[in-house]
Amino acid sequence: MFSKACEYGIRATVYIAAETVNGSKVGIDEICAHIEAPKHFTAKILQVLTRHEIVSSQKGVNGGFYIDPQQQRMPIKLIVEAIDGNKLFIGCGLGLKQCSEERPCPLHHQFVGIREALNKMMDETTIDRLAVKLKNGEIVLMH
Repeated sequence: MFSKACEYGIRATVYIAAETVNGSKVGIDEICAHIEAPKHFTAKILQVLTRHEIVSSQKGVNGGFYIDPQQQRMPIKLIVEAIDGNKLFIGCGLGLKQCSEERPCPLHHQFVGIREALNKMMDETTIDRLAVKLKNGEIVLMH
């Protein structure tokens, strides 16, 4: 459903949020170790998320990635849109460009409900909600 980049982006963002609640910062090596992701690929993803102001970064000796309180309250849908765009939330289930109510693909009517439910779930699920669940051991980010 999500690209590999988006999967790593969500996992990295949730990990950063969980680890930086107290104002600390986490480095790329630590992030990658805790989400089982390749370093260079994850660094590029975090650059995208930083450009979209979903994640913040600071260079230098005490640098690293962090998420401020305003970013904590963002829905995870923004991560998906920053990395994969909004096609998942508006596109055809079969990838057809001309799919519509007037000219539906074979899955159109079933997929509309799934797409709407996914959109709602991703919009209502915030970064901080997942970060708290991670800290409490309710969810995991590794196999």
